[in-house]
Amino acid sequence: MIEFTLNGQPVSLDIEPETPLLEALRNDLELNGPKFGCGLAQCGACSVLVEGRSTRSCVTPVSAIAGRKVTTLEGLGSATNPHPLQSAFIAEQAMQCGYCANGMIITAAALLATNGRPSKTEIRQALAGNLCRCGAHPRIVRAVQRAADTLAGNKS
Repeated sequence: MIEFTLNGQPVSLDIEPETPLLEALRNDLELNGPKFGCGLAQCGACSVLVEGRSTRSCVTPVSAIAGRKVTTLEGLGSATNPHPLQSAFIAEQAMQCGYCANGMIITAAALLATNGRPSKTEIRQALAGNLCRCGAHPRIVRAVQRAADTLAGNKS
């Protein structure tokens, strides 16, 4: 039995300890934010926050998150109360196909938790490990800057 906190709620899964966290999130817990991309921790589509740090769930066994706090895209905000990053991605039209959005938003959330006023360069560096094939990078960077301004109380 693997027990952890998921999006603020206790979770208990009767699952093989080596099962990838991504598989448990999508198949057992029916969450669709984290996506299967490469399966090799190279693209970022599967990213979740573990104790506030961006973590690739495709290569993280569920045993590694026992007793820890995990936040998925669904745990950041909701349709009626979106996280500032989610709102900013919408406002900046920072997605085309949307496949990378989970990883970009999760990674940006981890960045903004440690650096509330990142420069464009710092944003690009933080997001460098997340692949987006649509070419939405300039809008993604603007969305992260917008969310930083909102979180800092300087609505733009």
